[in-house]
Amino acid sequence: MSASLHYDVVVLGVGVAGLTAATRLAEGGARVCVLAKGVGSTHLAPGTVDVLGYAPERVTKPAAALPDFVAMHPDHPYALVGADAIAPALQWFAARVERGPQPAYGYRGDLQRNHLLPTALGAIRPSALVPKTMAGGELSAATPACVVGIRVLRDFHASLCAGNLRRAGIPCRAIEVDVDVGRVEANALGLARRFDDASFRAAFAARLALLLRPGERVGLPAVLGLRDPHGAWLDLQHRLGRPVFEIPTLPPSVGGIRVYDALRAALRAAGGRLVLGAEVVGVGREGEHIRAVRAHTSGHDTIYEASWVVLATGGLHSGAIELRSDWSAHETILGLPLHGVPTAGQPRFGGDYFGPQPISRIGVAVDASLLARETDNVFVAGAALPGAEPWREGSGEGIALASGYFVAQAVLEREGAIAAA
Repeated sequence: MSASLHYDVVVLGVGVAGLTAATRLAEGGARVCVLAKGVGSTHLAPGTVDVLGYAPERVTKPAAALPDFVAMHPDHPYALVGADAIAPALQWFAARVERGPQPAYGYRGDLQRNHLLPTALGAIRPSALVPKTMAGGELSAATPACVVGIRVLRDFHASLCAGNLRRAGIPCRAIEVDVDVGRVEANALGLARRFDDASFRAAFAARLALLLRPGERVGLPAVLGLRDPHGAWLDLQHRLGRPVFEIPTLPPSVGGIRVYDALRAALRAAGGRLVLGAEVVGVGREGEHIRAVRAHTSGHDTIYEASWVVLATGGLHSGAIELRSDWSAHETILGLPLHGVPTAGQPRFGGDYFGPQPISRIGVAVDASLLARETDNVFVAGAALPGAEPWREGSGEGIALASGYFVAQAVLEREGAIAAA
């Protein structure tokens, strides 16, 4: 037999949108449970908050660009939540990170301007809100940079990063440091655990200092600690006597894991529950009302009854929306209707790889309150929403935060249980 549990809200998905919705709901007094098969997109993302990077040209001031962008994209998630809803969500997020498990770790920025930061490939990434440990990489600054590779880390190539930055007109060079990291997994996560060790940082800084030139700031892959990245960052700056900044790496992303850790800690502090390894295998439905979901965990099924459901499982890229062999699309968890699916004769893809791709705009059909069509208690947040191309717009984290915060408010208003943020 299946065990049965009851909550006010069940949230499906543990990415930024799901954790934001769940945490805000728990803070508002709701009994919340988050169900997820794995850790979600946070471990793949760089840890920056991109709100609007391109529209379609690079955006310098998101706050100024958003009204016109929303007017031109009436089906976009930002049009549904309203441009004015984005800033409170960002402020909420920054406050939760500052209260999080990593001492003094926090973010800089707002909607007034985008920071221009380097990616691991040496491209320029416009982000509204960035970790303090990355902010020193601002590419509009004239200070020359030295991008430092660590020989054991095969997922970060300093020469490639620096070479592309030079082509973009950024004064930059690359070096590589060979250090003994001990018996750790040779990826960003393994190195981050080593950088939590002060003695390792001291040895690393001593070797690196011999290779630096006067006046250079130092760009390192984002590996400066998991437990205390702010402390590790300050320590290296002190030892090297110059600014240090992190550059996001390929997954597993240390910056993204820090976001996950901070939001998970905020959820637990508010009394919410998180169940990982939970695969939804069934739904209890009565007409337009989803009364329960059945999830398989630890070898058995559990029924999670709830008054409300938040779907934050992602879109095409996560597999939560699938294309069948006949090009029809379906939402795989709750069987919800979709919006934006190209009809017969309409183009699904554009000829320009970096141009608009109509199929990327598919999402769950929702009303103006982000309530899923044909339901009376399922809200949708994050990449499951239609109308956006986050990879082209540089808007993914902004959509996740704004919509997650928005649906939490919508549920709390309906329950009459809004608490002070």
